Amino acid sequence: MKTSLVVLIPSLFYLCVAEVQQLDQRAEEDDGTNVEQASVCGGDVTGSKTNGQLVVILRELEAKLRNTEKQLEDLRGEVRGNRVAFGASLGIDGNIGPFNTEITLVYKNVFSNSGSYNPGTGIFTAPVKGVYYFSFSGHNISTRSMWLFLMKNGETMIHIANHPAGNRHETATNGMTLQLDVGDQVYVRLQRNTWIFDNGNKHGTFIGYLLFPL
Repeated sequence: MKTSLVVLIPSLFYLCVAEVQQLDQRAEEDDGTNVEQASVCGGDVTGSKTNGQLVVILRELEAKLRNTEKQLEDLRGEVRGNRVAFGASLGIDGNIGPFNTEITLVYKNVFSNSGSYNPGTGIFTAPVKGVYYFSFSGHNISTRSMWLFLMKNGETMIHIANHPAGNRHETATNGMTLQLDVGDQVYVRLQRNTWIFDNGNKHGTFIGYLLFPL
């Protein structure tokens, strides 16, 4: 239905513009006598209308159609603005950590990005108010634990953890929907004294996308 409107409204608009131009020409050539034909854009217009009156009606309709076209373009822009998504992996071959303080993980290997994720800082900034979904995963060698936190504006939302369990590879993942305002920031933090491992298999990932605007 939306696709049909996108095609129909501009077509109707340009048809009416052409008719207005034709009527302008007729009005200049005519002496104001009644017209017997009705415009397809003018609705129920009878021969009692003079060319001048009909031109006024059609100009009003033309203005309405221009406004409709503007609203349609604004809607297109809104739809484009609501296409928000990203996905990235750590892009390393080895361990990150352990450190004596928490750090923000930077997912440098970007698979897709509508522009709101910064691969230089690892931070996603919400471009529109809405409900978003985020997911993150981590992998480590379990001689040491791994703790990852999904953060929103400095506050922990959810976390994943692998506890020490010998010398084996462990993977953990988690996800959550979050309501964000414009400018809210979401990122992943590595807990102090823990580590995370990644390689070409791309175990450590961070993704997010807009479910719907508010």
